[in-house]
Amino acid sequence: MAYDDLRSFLETLDKEGQLLHIAEEVNPEPDIAAAANAAPRLGDAAPALYFDNVKGFTDARIAMNVHGSWANHALALDLPKGTGTKEQVEEFIRRWEEFPVAPERRDNPPWAQNTQEGDDVDIFQVLPLIRLNDGDGGFYIDKAAVVSKDPEDPEHSGKQNVGIYRIQVKGKRKLALQPVPMHDIAQHLRKAEETGEDLPVAITIGNDPVISIVASTPMAYDENEYELAGALRGTPAPIAEAPLTGLPVPWGSEVVIEGVIEGRKRELEGPFGEFTGHYSGGRSMTVIRVDRISYRTNPIFEHLYLGMPWTEVDYLIAANTCVPLYQQLKKDFPEVRAVNAMYTHGLVAIVSTKKRYGGFAKAVGTRVLTTSHGLGYAATVIVVDEDVDPFNLPQVMWALSTKMNPSGDLITIPNLSVLELAPQAQSPGIVDKLVIDATTPVEPDRRGNYSTQVHDLPETAEWLTRLQRLSAGR
Repeated sequence: MAYDDLRSFLETLDKEGQLLHIAEEVNPEPDIAAAANAAPRLGDAAPALYFDNVKGFTDARIAMNVHGSWANHALALDLPKGTGTKEQVEEFIRRWEEFPVAPERRDNPPWAQNTQEGDDVDIFQVLPLIRLNDGDGGFYIDKAAVVSKDPEDPEHSGKQNVGIYRIQVKGKRKLALQPVPMHDIAQHLRKAEETGEDLPVAITIGNDPVISIVASTPMAYDENEYELAGALRGTPAPIAEAPLTGLPVPWGSEVVIEGVIEGRKRELEGPFGEFTGHYSGGRSMTVIRVDRISYRTNPIFEHLYLGMPWTEVDYLIAANTCVPLYQQLKKDFPEVRAVNAMYTHGLVAIVSTKKRYGGFAKAVGTRVLTTSHGLGYAATVIVVDEDVDPFNLPQVMWALSTKMNPSGDLITIPNLSVLELAPQAQSPGIVDKLVIDATTPVEPDRRGNYSTQVHDLPETAEWLTRLQRLSAGR
């Protein structure tokens, strides 16, 4: 089934044994973040967490780790919760082929039940805000879908953007947002500021599970996230019009915050414990003036813990980082077999490919760096043969151990762009990138001695299926 809101998905997680209701009273800090930090360590079937007895809050409901396991990710895509990682990526690719599926506009969104406007806006009355890590510079909203439009072409639905960005709460109606230069919202803001305008935004919290997935997918600038949501759901994504800005927002959100990014205005934001497993430090960031908040009665605050991987964010952005890279590479190089870009937002990407001729793998690796994702994220690319599964790390390590010769298989490209959060960059936003060719040399490349590689016995695949069946029946 396709989920139209967060609550229906939480119900399914509960029925599937994938929701842990913490009924005992907990401290807002550090208990909630510490529990969300710990949950993914329960393994690939770790549950979501639901807190509704938070000390100091009279009426708080907080959901954590909603996408924080492969089991939960599978259920979000309406797959059996035991579906494996590689199979989920393959299904994501299959559904992407149905893109675009136009969204469906609906009336009477549940988030329209309550409203705060103008000077009456007080985000602290609506959300039970907590810090995630000890060194955070304040309260953050970090799993919201932020909606904006290209101010030069506002009627072009493809040039609208739905993205997840870190948002610091600076006051009861003031927020700070980090627009990474590689992201669409940064282009929208640049265009607005060039004409002396503010940029209207709608920030939606507590969304259906597919909206969170597409909002963290590195799509092309003119591709519509709601149209991808429809393809992944197998049915049009429900949207509604935000009353103040007119922006299209998810119909089933718990909270919709509307306002503007104030043009040419910056304030100190941070530090924040990021997906890199490091604090990002304080930086000068954009300022949002909140003009309206609409929210469901008794809203659920969906929050996301970030820190040293793996945490929920790593499950959330895993498949949806692999698939766009695969699609883009496949257009140029049909030989590409699979892409694994699951690690730390795809700062490392592993690509398996057939080869046309000597040096071909290096060409594939360098192409990764010029994709929409690679421009800002991919810092290291490992290229392996077509018979190496990039999702099987022992096989990848075998390829690195036996195929890669540092004298000719390491290609370093200096001074390329990377997101400023990457801690390995000596100058924020600039890093040397590395392509590792761990493939078997082919003509006219005659290095090494690879004429006697051992291959799987022909009956191995059949026996694997047989052993799995026997093991499951024990």
